Amino acid sequence: MPREQLEQLESSDLDLGVALAWLVREQVGIEEPDLNAARRRAMFVLASGGDPHRDLDLDSVAAERLAAELDSPERRIALATALAGLADEAKGLAVVSETLAELCAEPELAWRSLALALLADELADE
Repeated sequence: MPREQLEQLESSDLDLGVALAWLVREQVGIEEPDLNAARRRAMFVLASGGDPHRDLDLDSVAAERLAAELDSPERRIALATALAGLADEAKGLAVVSETLAELCAEPELAWRSLALALLADELADE
């Protein structure tokens, strides 16, 4: 992971946990067909609740649905490993390092952050 991306996150106003999960998403090993199908179903859930472009958070039903559908022990381990791997790159970046430590200490938070990142990625593509 390029240090430059982490430095940009250090001073951004993004949800850092979601942004960091997004940076490592490809290392989690979610097959594209599985991801596309799960995101499509999550988008239906999101649309059924009103405006599909409203602000989302970790507790939104669509993000919870996506997290549950993609969940597996192997993927959680891959996510934890990828996030831990960012720690060396993040040395000296207090905010990023603190967020990484929180995500590594709370696997459920990390997993839901990834789901929200994947859902936001889908919305950005529309």
